Amino acid sequence: MADNQYKWGTVLVACMAIFIIVLDSSAMNVAITNLVVELNTTLSTIQAIIALYALIIASFMLLGSKIQDILGRKKTFLLGLIIYGSGTTIATLSINAGMLLVGWAVLEGIGAAMMFPATTTLVGSSYEGKDKVTAFGIWGGIAAMGAAIGPIIGGIFTTYLSWRLVFASELLFIAAILIFRHYLTESTPTLKWKDLDVVGAILSIVSLILIVLGILLLTKPQNWEYVTLLIGSGSVLFIIFLLWQKRRINHDLEPLTDISLLKNRLFALGNINSIIQQIPLAGFLFIIPVFLQQVTKLNAFNTGLTLLPASLIILVFSILGARLSTFLESKYVLMIGFLISACGTFLLGGVFNLHTQMMDIIPSTMVFGVGIGLLLSQLTNLTMSAAKEQQETDASGLYNSFKNLGYSIGTALIGVLLLIGIFGGLTTSIESSSLASNKTTEQIQDGLFSYVETMQTETPQIPPELVPEATQIVDSAISSAMKQTFTALSLILLLGFITSIFLPKKKSI
Repeated sequence: MADNQYKWGTVLVACMAIFIIVLDSSAMNVAITNLVVELNTTLSTIQAIIALYALIIASFMLLGSKIQDILGRKKTFLLGLIIYGSGTTIATLSINAGMLLVGWAVLEGIGAAMMFPATTTLVGSSYEGKDKVTAFGIWGGIAAMGAAIGPIIGGIFTTYLSWRLVFASELLFIAAILIFRHYLTESTPTLKWKDLDVVGAILSIVSLILIVLGILLLTKPQNWEYVTLLIGSGSVLFIIFLLWQKRRINHDLEPLTDISLLKNRLFALGNINSIIQQIPLAGFLFIIPVFLQQVTKLNAFNTGLTLLPASLIILVFSILGARLSTFLESKYVLMIGFLISACGTFLLGGVFNLHTQMMDIIPSTMVFGVGIGLLLSQLTNLTMSAAKEQQETDASGLYNSFKNLGYSIGTALIGVLLLIGIFGGLTTSIESSSLASNKTTEQIQDGLFSYVETMQTETPQIPPELVPEATQIVDSAISSAMKQTFTALSLILLLGFITSIFLPKKKSI
């Protein structure tokens, strides 16, 4: 830090990186209808791209952490930045869903997986004592702010300019990071390329991708035969990955990550709770825009505006929750957080119908936000407190990998539950309507499901005079599916409450 005139240069550069990574996770959810129309694609495809962005980050996070030991943290960070920037450029210029998938989910995901762990070590190594606490506070605050304002930024760009500018604006941050890269400090490499656990990296990446792809395939009944194969083989490969890591440790070879951390009850349960907390959050951020834009016919800006109070409440309570833990055991703050979140999702389940407006949704989303804010305030510190100092890098890699995996599973699983609920609702409604006169129920069902998949932007393949009735049936099916899905979210959060009971009472620091 001696050469650098500005003391907080390192943390500000790290914050710019973390801001654009989290912005992508929340800003694009409000642009679903525009993406479906402009890229001539479907709701399921956009859901898959959103889920795969978080999944690629999760899958490559352990590898991204380890590459720091080979290249040094600054080189790893800048290489990740270049990969991320190339992905952002492709995403900005996308003419179809394939380009968006490669640019956003794959390249940005890999770049983010290299940058994210490096921001932690760059900040941690550049400050001492109170300055380190302050630096990590700024880093965490900016990350939370990026997630909080993402929907409204995405809404403004999408409605009044173009969704492409969400990605294009990130290029300005990338340019600024490159300009101020002299604030970043390099570390001395401690490993050679030959020490890298290539087999472990492949096993971890492939296993997680197979599991999430298996969940995504649930949206179409004709693909269900492949679901068990993908999830089963992914689970087996992940077990093989854990055994492989154990074998390398036993043979004094460098593992991809220190899996002995998972034997620590606090660390293991902390990660399980983090995954459980991320699933409803990701599902909430995905399915609320789907309902608002299909049934309530809101544009992206008003969708972002509806999500804004919950986002700000999450931000406020993640700060207040940290203070709450000074006089209340973290374990109990977590339990309270899970219960309040479950109340929020339960209340939300009761507000969806054909006449729901944005103001009907906001109060329950704020209750949900209080609970999620309390959870976010505790989980990172509590889980990371289980790691010894020499295990911090591996612990951070594992924790952030599981956290992103939870977000990916949430988008995939909750989106799938919603679409299956809609499909089932259509079946029941069509049979008792006047639509079934000239076509088979199955043909009408497929036609209306395609209507949902295009976010009701294309005319369904039925006689024009039946379109109003068909639209009402679709909206009714979506409303009913939202209720069922939020009931499932409540059960997931109650599972988090139960698992948090088993957390050790005292932090083991």
